[in-house]
Parts: sequence; C-alpha cells; structure tokens
Amino acid sequence: MVAALVAGVLLLAGCTSSDDEPDGSPSPAPSAQATTSSESPGLSNPVEDGVYPEVGDPGVDALEYALDIAWDPDTRTMTGRETVRLRATDDADHLQLDLAADLEIGSVSVDGSDAAYEHRGKDLVISHAARADQVYRLVIEYDGTPTPVPAPSQRRDMDTIGWETTADGEVWTMQQPYGAYSWYAVNDQPSDKALYSFTITAPAPLVGVANGELVSRSTTAGETTTRWELDEPAASYLVTIAIADLVETKERSASGVPIAYWTPRGRPELVAKLREAPAGLDWLEERLGPYPFGSLGFLIVDSTSGMETQTMITLGDSAYATSPEVLVHEMAHQWWGDQVTPVDWRDMWMNEGMAMFIQGAWQAQSDGTTIESVMDEWAETEPRLRSDHGPPADYDPEAFGAGNVYYGPALMWDELRKRLGDDEFWRLVRAWPAAHDNGNADYADITTWWSEQTGEDLSGFFDDWLLGETTPQRS
Repeated sequence: MVAALVAGVLLLAGCTSSDDEPDGSPSPAPSAQATTSSESPGLSNPVEDGVYPEVGDPGVDALEYALDIAWDPDTRTMTGRETVRLRATDDADHLQLDLAADLEIGSVSVDGSDAAYEHRGKDLVISHAARADQVYRLVIEYDGTPTPVPAPSQRRDMDTIGWETTADGEVWTMQQPYGAYSWYAVNDQPSDKALYSFTITAPAPLVGVANGELVSRSTTAGETTTRWELDEPAASYLVTIAIADLVETKERSASGVPIAYWTPRGRPELVAKLREAPAGLDWLEERLGPYPFGSLGFLIVDSTSGMETQTMITLGDSAYATSPEVLVHEMAHQWWGDQVTPVDWRDMWMNEGMAMFIQGAWQAQSDGTTIESVMDEWAETEPRLRSDHGPPADYDPEAFGAGNVYYGPALMWDELRKRLGDDEFWRLVRAWPAAHDNGNADYADITTWWSEQTGEDLSGFFDDWLLGETTPQRS
C-alpha cells in the first residue's frame, strides 16, 4: 500500500500437497520465533489482533487454502469449494473461521465427515472437537453474491474492502487490513500465513488472475479456467483475485525474475507504463538483495487504489497508481511486508514506513536531488498527520492507512540512516527480511533486532518516533 500527498488526498497504493500429512495428524507447534517456509510451510503462531480483535481467531493456524471458484457475471453469483488444512492451536470444542454473511454454506466436512456448523454474522463456527497441534482438513461448499465490507478508514479511496464487482460483472479484490472473508472462509489476521492455490472459472473472455504462478489455462465450452499456486506462505490481506477481460504480457528482469503484466484488453499504454518496473526492481535488488519470490506480476483493476498483494501487485487504473514511484513502493513491500509481515495491525508502520522511505530514496535519485530534500518536504505535513490520527504505532483504529503510518516512520528511518551511516543502514535494511524469511514480527522484534545489530540501545529512539504524541526533532 502506498500513500501520496497529492492535492491533499491520500491514495492507497502492500504448495505442498494435502497428502503430505495425514488428516488429523500431529504437527509440531511453532516456537515463539517466526517460523520459515523451510521449517514447515504455512506454520504460524496466530494472535488476537491488537487493533481489530473481532477479525481472526488465534485458536486456528491455517496451513493451506485451496480455493475453487466459479463466477457468473450475469447473476453476480460465485460458487465456491474450499479446502483448508489447519492446525488447532489449543484444545477446543469447535473450529472457527471468518466468512461473510452474504455467502451461504451448502456443507462442511472435517476429515471427510460431515460437520455441524453455525454461521453467525461473519463467524463460521464448526462443531468439531479440536486437539492442540493436530491438523484437520476442512471442505466448505458455499455460494452467493459476495459484497465488500466497510473499511475502518477515513480515506476517500478506501470506503470498502474485499470483493468488488464492477457494473459489467468484472471482479477485483483488495483487503487491507481485512476483507478476505468477503469471498472465502479464512483466518483473516496477518499473523496466520498460509500457502494458497486457486482454480478460477468464468465465461470467456473473462480470465481469473491470482497470486503466485499460473500453472494452467484452458477454455472449454466458452468457460476459461485458470489454476494458480502460491508456494510460499502469505497473510490473507496479501491475497488477491481478479476476474476480468485481461491480457497477459511477459518479460524478465535483468536478474531473471519472470514478470507478467495483466492489463485490460485494448490498453497497450498501461503495459508501456508498467514496463518501468524492471528498472525499479533492479534498483531494489541492489539495496535489498535478490527478489524473495519466484515470480512477480502486476494486475490493473478498475479502482483508484492499489496494494502490494504478494507476487501479484494489484494497481488501480490511474496515473498515480501506475507511476514509477508507486511501482517501486509496492515492489519494496515484497521484502518489507510480504517476506516478513507484521504480527498484527498495530505495526503496519513496519512495512509502510520502510516502503515509503525506500520510495523517497528512489525519488531522490530519479529527480537528481537528495534524500534529505525529499524528507524535508514530507516533514512539513507529518506533525499534522500525527496529531490527527495518532502516533504511527498507536494510531486511531478508525483511521487505518492514514499518512501518519507512512511519513513519520519514513522520517524515522532517514534519521537512523544519518545516525548509522549509509553503508551500515542499508546493510541492515537488507538483512532484516532475509533473517525473518516468510515469518512475522512485532514491535519488540524489530526494535530489539536493530539495537542488537547496531550495538546501540535504540529503544528510546523508536519509542519517540513511533509512540510519541509529537514529532521528534530531526538532526
């Protein structure tokens, strides 16, 4: 996600087979530290969110979602079959996921047996005794007309989140901080990362696009089916889907990363704009290290917003959302936000502040100016943003995604750069995501890590910038 001060407006611009483990079999519990894909794909240590506790359930740890979705644009109806492998984190008499009330459940099974359930509001509660650290396989059949959910935000480009349907029946999704539950049953909280696969069917010329690698595409009897696999774990807010008349254009970056541009048919000018991305990716890899995933995609949808959905960046069809600085910002999130993800929404400053700082560094080089001059400009507005919406790590929950979580932390990172020197600062910016590959981190994790790595006690520095009611003085 990216924020920009443009005419005073903030714009939003961030598989293993189920046969690998027998149903109901024990799975090792995660340690207190973030787990990695190499240890156990999809294994997480879910928490109750500190900002939005009504979404997500720490009692379950989703390991893998397989989503089979068919879309009828004429009736605006989605038919879904979802298979979820999840681990119970504690003994309980039920398993619970988030699923919007707009969607009607046809059946639920657990490990092959029908299960009773209640669907109260957005809570899908499945009556099945659960034992801590056992893995269960749920199959959920459902259908209905998905609708977006209200966003806890004051931004004009972010009234609703989740599943959006256009006037002509095309579909796109953006769901930060939550809203994935508007179209599938999910533990909709960032600490629970999981693997994903998607099978999407729709009438041609519509085509389904999602995260990860396009495994297959076929058209039969006027219906196009695509299969996608995301083989590194992602938080639910980083998952995306679009069903539209889209055309794919392919190329590779200088380092060999496969890049795909999914753009509306007949819009070659959008492809031309997106072709700025490989140069930005090269610039990022010089500073952040090798791109952390197997592929990169850009998806243009009928929106004014955009965000860094993992490996498939979703961008609105607007001049700003497709600008080079936004491309750099959203690609930076693949390291800061996607490779390592906040434990809960209190720490969205962690990824948004760094992506904003990196965007500023890129803008300075592109414009032939200095990082300091960019930060000077941003510093003019930051005190008002902090006053209006709260400190970056203690913001107003009804003002999600406001500029206070972008610009204050960006200024903070620049102050730390000046304190440590460029070489040491960029070394640590590069080292943090790699050290927490496919994991999650919270305020204590990152602030302690930077103190340990620098040999300085930076706790007061971080507290002043992230929790202070007033903006610290810059050097």
